[in-house]
Amino acid sequence: MVQHLCVTLVPLFNHLSLDEQIEINKLARYQKYEKNEIVFKPGDDALVIVAHGSMKVYQLSSNGKEQLLRVVEPGSYEGENQLFGLKNETLFGEALETTEICSLSKQAFNQVMLNNPEISLKLFELSAQKMVQVEKQTQFLSMERIEERLAVYLFDLAKVTNEKQLILPMKMKDIAQYLGTTPETLSRKFKYLETEGYIQRSGKKIIILDEEGLQHI
Repeated sequence: MVQHLCVTLVPLFNHLSLDEQIEINKLARYQKYEKNEIVFKPGDDALVIVAHGSMKVYQLSSNGKEQLLRVVEPGSYEGENQLFGLKNETLFGEALETTEICSLSKQAFNQVMLNNPEISLKLFELSAQKMVQVEKQTQFLSMERIEERLAVYLFDLAKVTNEKQLILPMKMKDIAQYLGTTPETLSRKFKYLETEGYIQRSGKKIIILDEEGLQHI
């Protein structure tokens, strides 16, 4: 049942019939990873689907420093480029908590594509959406002020829930990496937004109090 959940959660497969999803699920490999365990590394060529938990995707800079690219949450996946023959030469996937993963090898995915050719069109569509997210992070880094990056980041999270209350999906150090700053600076900027009355924060829980003021930043 847990494996089946992988398939039904993913937009890539959830438009298929139940019988087709079950057949795909039979080809998937289920595995549980504990916090900080490596889920995939350069050279791996599987489609990795997060069923429960979360996984960060990062690469290493020339000096060995970790560069966070994105966080993959339930229903999302990583590794689609490798299924089309591109090599993963730089990306790592690491569990941020106890995380359940379903993976489809390149061979298994090719079998799925033969039986369901419409999946290739869906994959291109979803890959384009992922590129938009990569461009979004590039825009973050082009903003000079850290509080501006943070404000945009909080608004993006709020858009997902369509509410003024949100939960931070990452640790402070990972958010800092994502926004191109240090945990210490990020902590100061959070405090600044609280002091000015823009937000209320309790741990990972954020409430936007002054939406107009935050937008002005």
